[in-house]
Amino acid sequence: MLKIEENPRKKSRRILISLIVVLVLIALPTYIWMKHSNKYLALQEKSRMSPVIMVPGSSATKERFNQLIQILNKNTQKKHSVLKMEVYNNGKISYNGTIARNDNEPFIIISFENNKDGLSNIRKQASMLNEAFGELTNQYYFNNFKAFGHSNGGLIWTYWLEHYYSEYDDQIKIKSLMTLGTPYNFAEKSIETPTQMFTELKKYRNKLPKTLNVFSIAGTENYDSDGLVPEESVQAGKYIFQKRVAHYTTMTVTGDEAQHSSLPQNKQIVKIIEEYLLDGKNPNNPVNRRETNQNNDDR
Repeated sequence: MLKIEENPRKKSRRILISLIVVLVLIALPTYIWMKHSNKYLALQEKSRMSPVIMVPGSSATKERFNQLIQILNKNTQKKHSVLKMEVYNNGKISYNGTIARNDNEPFIIISFENNKDGLSNIRKQASMLNEAFGELTNQYYFNNFKAFGHSNGGLIWTYWLEHYYSEYDDQIKIKSLMTLGTPYNFAEKSIETPTQMFTELKKYRNKLPKTLNVFSIAGTENYDSDGLVPEESVQAGKYIFQKRVAHYTTMTVTGDEAQHSSLPQNKQIVKIIEEYLLDGKNPNNPVNRRETNQNNDDR
């Protein structure tokens, strides 16, 4: 059978076309990704949203801060919308509520199906927090936020900052962390008996963001504890945050509703949140104080 040789010029053209097709197939997904990424960064840069993301303590649910939010919204003309998320053990996330379109400072509560106590669970909860945070960044284009944690919720935030925040810190700034009745040394009354939780948080303190403002609040129902968490355990946070973050402030509340489970709705706590965590121009807030100094320097 006579074999017909392909024209070399046609063969070269066919190879060239094949190469072009392959290059287009390779480049197209990259182009689409870059276009999406640039759009995301542009939206993020223009965003005015600065949410307050709240994490409850052990055994608490996404409803833990209902009364606190109700009081905060009662004290302001511009209401904060509320989004509640629950992360399940299988990785799924449920949503309740919504963020209003023009709300620049919504409240977002992140809770966990696994809401048990203990170091191993706090590690898992920090990982679940990271899953939820990743979902939030994909849906809302905020470039900064504030964190609030009651009891072990403060431990979850601290662990997350040390082990996960580096994934986001070049695009999303955490302005402040406020912890409430957080037992940095668990139930121990003396730093001379450090727990594994405290030792681990102290070990990785160098990963905490240097620009962070931390407010650690303790309650005292009976002089040395809030009825559950020893005040010394709350104060142990200074060994984790001091000389590492921009500002570290401790406060102690006493009197009515200074018991551990009542702290989130304590009237003094509400005032502290309004003054030091929520956006505003209160001169007592280190964030606002620094911004004022920067503005004066610019003049």
